[in-house]
Amino acid sequence: MSTSPTTQAAGTAIPHVLILTTSHTTLGATGRPTGVWLEELAVPMHWLAERGANITLASIAGGVVPLDPGSIPAADAPGAQSQHEFLQTHASMLAASVPVADLRVGQYDALLLPGGHGTVWDLPQGAAAVVEAFFAAGKPIAAVCHGPAGLVGARRPDGLPLVTGLRVNAFTDAEERLAELETVVPFLLEQRLRELGARFEAAAPWQPHVTEDTAITGTRLITGQNPASSLGVARALWNALAKRFDLA
Repeated sequence: MSTSPTTQAAGTAIPHVLILTTSHTTLGATGRPTGVWLEELAVPMHWLAERGANITLASIAGGVVPLDPGSIPAADAPGAQSQHEFLQTHASMLAASVPVADLRVGQYDALLLPGGHGTVWDLPQGAAAVVEAFFAAGKPIAAVCHGPAGLVGARRPDGLPLVTGLRVNAFTDAEERLAELETVVPFLLEQRLRELGARFEAAAPWQPHVTEDTAITGTRLITGQNPASSLGVARALWNALAKRFDLA
């Protein structure tokens, strides 16, 4: 499902952003629920939509987007109101995301991969073809926290791992250990990205940190380290789109 229309009244093109999430719901052998981390979806989606972006919400399997219950704040928690308003406003989109198999990637101008622990189970393979298509077309790709798991299965047109030689960040191994999930996840994301040849950049745990690099195809690759980096990733992605579309 997407927002519409795709052009403004004056005829100026509106960037069309594809947000692709995990469909994975179980935290490994623990049996505990997982999915998308709400802040990493709600903050960028709201920021981009407020500035006029057309949004399509998709997931690996389609249908209901699973939200990690640990990411949904209590109604009286500080800052909770905006996230609960997001859930109410976008309930229909969250219940009917587009399956990745049904996407026509060429109609989108940018890709955003939110995090949440579910991503490390299904994004490496499930998102690979989509990521590769955006990369080959030179279109901006953004990912936050565990969202860069969607980069690890992707390859460049020359067959090299997509992240080889590129500056990236993601949820760090130190943060995974602090979360006490280093033995639960199928792989440590920082370690895997480094193994694939990425130039990994890490800030202190839980601090906002956004990294940008321009790949050989001209693709703007934007990665954020943790939930606190969500807004920074959204801003960087919008800036990349603004340059492409000559937006104010």
